[in-house]
Amino acid sequence: MLSPLAHIHPAARLAPGVTVEPFTTIYGDVEIGENTWIGPNVTIMDGARIGANCQIFPGAVVSGIPQDLKFAGEVTTAHIGDYTVLRECVTVNRGTVDRGRTVVGSHCLLQAYVHIAHDCILGDHIVISNATQMAGHVQVGDWAIIGGTSAIHQFTNIGAHAFIAGGSLVRKDVPPFVKAAREPLTYAGVNSVGLRRRGFSEEQVNGIHEMYRTLYLSGLPMTESLSRIEVELPPSPERDEVTQFVRSAARGIIKGPSRGSVAEEGAD
Repeated sequence: MLSPLAHIHPAARLAPGVTVEPFTTIYGDVEIGENTWIGPNVTIMDGARIGANCQIFPGAVVSGIPQDLKFAGEVTTAHIGDYTVLRECVTVNRGTVDRGRTVVGSHCLLQAYVHIAHDCILGDHIVISNATQMAGHVQVGDWAIIGGTSAIHQFTNIGAHAFIAGGSLVRKDVPPFVKAAREPLTYAGVNSVGLRRRGFSEEQVNGIHEMYRTLYLSGLPMTESLSRIEVELPPSPERDEVTQFVRSAARGIIKGPSRGSVAEEGAD
């Protein structure tokens, strides 16, 4: 159903089953997939590419121009994957010449007042809680969860299956599979509960624990810790993901706990 009280540019490409509620504005260079619901008072601007079976709630703005003084009007896009939900007043800016696009994957939930800046690349099954603000060029891996009112520094990389506590200031890269909390943001253990919920075996979870004990609790320099992990632990996708992430962390990774501040993190 397309409300007669919505303004939909005739060039916009809407698939069958799309619903557009009253007082929504949809620009011309827009694509929206099947059975997506666009609520009232939503603005979908040029460059939006929205998948199927999405829900976009009142006040959201998709594909607004970047809040970047270097932006020179280049043609870029903002992509929203299938089955993704954008709650009230979410803003997703389109890309700049750097990456050409901003991407929010499929099966994601962005809660109210979340901001996703230009050139961010988000994977699938991500949850970002209320009022989190994400600066430009951030990357977030699949299944990550970011607590409410967090602030994410530009060019930061957040690994898959990471859990970040609410109210965090994320200034460094957050490796895969970990919990991050405190101020400044610190390694707070492995996200064991989330991993088990997603079907990771006890053997996999224990292997991840062992990697982060070596990285954060051994007292070794990071390069030596990585070498020990690769020599002493059997090959696995998790091992490769962690070591590759840490080696490629241009901003450096979050710090480990101070000695004596964290109990044995395998106990959760």
